[in-house]
Amino acid sequence: MIKKVETIWLDGKLVDWDKAQVHVLTHTLHYGLGVFEGIRCYRCQNGQSAVFKLQEHVDRLFDSAHISQITIPFSREEIFQAIIETLKANKLQEGYIRPIVFIGDGEMGLYVKDYPVRVAIACWPWGAYLGEEGLRKGIRAKIASFTRHHVNVGMTKAKICGNYVNSILAKKEVTAMGYDEAILLDTEGYICEASGENIFIVKKGTIKTPPPTSILQGITRDSVIRLARDAQMNVVEQRFTRDELYIADEAFFTGTAAEITPIREVDDRGIGRGERGPVTEHIQKTFFDAVQGKNEQYKDWLSYL
Repeated sequence: MIKKVETIWLDGKLVDWDKAQVHVLTHTLHYGLGVFEGIRCYRCQNGQSAVFKLQEHVDRLFDSAHISQITIPFSREEIFQAIIETLKANKLQEGYIRPIVFIGDGEMGLYVKDYPVRVAIACWPWGAYLGEEGLRKGIRAKIASFTRHHVNVGMTKAKICGNYVNSILAKKEVTAMGYDEAILLDTEGYICEASGENIFIVKKGTIKTPPPTSILQGITRDSVIRLARDAQMNVVEQRFTRDELYIADEAFFTGTAAEITPIREVDDRGIGRGERGPVTEHIQKTFFDAVQGKNEQYKDWLSYL
């Protein structure tokens, strides 16, 4: 359950959590055309709170809206500041932030010429998405029967609300079988991404992740690539098959919610030693050091409140 805070930013002003409501004929509720972001705020070692890569998230929100032909009625700077304002208003030192841009009520039907565009920003306390134990020991994943979006079926570079029906169905399928997360293949049968995360494997010292073709190019994904390369690790963006995943030395997911989560098993096959490996552990540590303000090299990743 979401832990309720005091206020939500809605269409330019802070309103009481329980009053942040929309009409049942809200267009996005029926047809799924809306865009959103998932962002994290961390409590840093100096006692201050900072949002991880806030500008990059705001930019991706606007890119998603542009791809979807939605004009956000606020500037990038206004949304940036509204996120900071919402965190401060709720006295939240650490947690998750959800900006969403959606089409309001007024007209129905697939094609709506004139429609109100609404914006909400919510935040709440939220720990490890796939569990604290999962961060330490790794999780069990399964290849889902559902295929990921083709680049000419959905706009894969946009974080569109309706795109996640595919993720929900895949996640429901595998969790009903006792697994923690779903992995989806692309339309040619290569590993694509998880229901809400990007995926990496490690084999003989090389880190490999699918190229940004049909995946959502994650902000945490890009950060991990930089962290690994800064540590003189070899990183390649290259497609790989499910059997290549099975025989990897290590594998892990990345994402704003999942952070850096090891994969210990896929399709009932242990990955490497069946536990978090040394490369994954190193990347986890350097990532958390960066987002908690412990590494000056990555100080530009943080926007302090």
